[in-house]
Order: sequence, then structure tokens, then C-alpha cells
Amino acid sequence: MTLREFQALIRRMYHDKDAARGVEGTFMWLSEEVGELAGALRAGTPDEVALEFADVLAWLATIANVAGVDLEEAVRRKYGGGCPGCGQAACVCPDAEKP
Repeated sequence: MTLREFQALIRRMYHDKDAARGVEGTFMWLSEEVGELAGALRAGTPDEVALEFADVLAWLATIANVAGVDLEEAVRRKYGGGCPGCGQAACVCPDAEKP
């Protein structure tokens, strides 16, 4: 499944609820899921960690849908040519800088 296909799947399943909740409400759910991922990374089983990663990705796709962002296109534009900082396929930016 591509990122675009996943985003479309999430849209088909949840868009009416998500649109009614809006970007702000949806962002709160995304934030909660990131917290759950943090907990799983600290003390969860590998399966729990994997499922929390899936939840975070689903909520990210959800908020992108509500905001009208095509995640696959955004990722391609930002990272398709390498690191956005140095332009290399393997980042050589100084450690003190993002990314």
C-alpha cells in the first residue's frame, strides 16, 4: 500500500467524523497518539509499539485529509531529492542542525 492509498483508505473510513472535528480537534487526537507511542516505546511489547506507530500514521493521515494535504506529494517534494538541509541522500548536516 502506498502512502497515498493509505491516506485515501483513512479518508474513506473516517472523513465525515474528522471534518466535523476540524483540524484543532483532530490534532489533539494525533497528540494523544504520539503520547501513547512514547509510552509503548518505553515499556511496550514490539507488537504494541508497531500498533502505536500505525495509530500515529493514521491520525497524521487524518489531519492531512482535514487540512487538504496530499501526504505522498508533500513527502516527495520535501524529501524526494535527499535531505532538505544538505541535499544528500545520506544526510551530512552537522549534528546540531535539523534534520
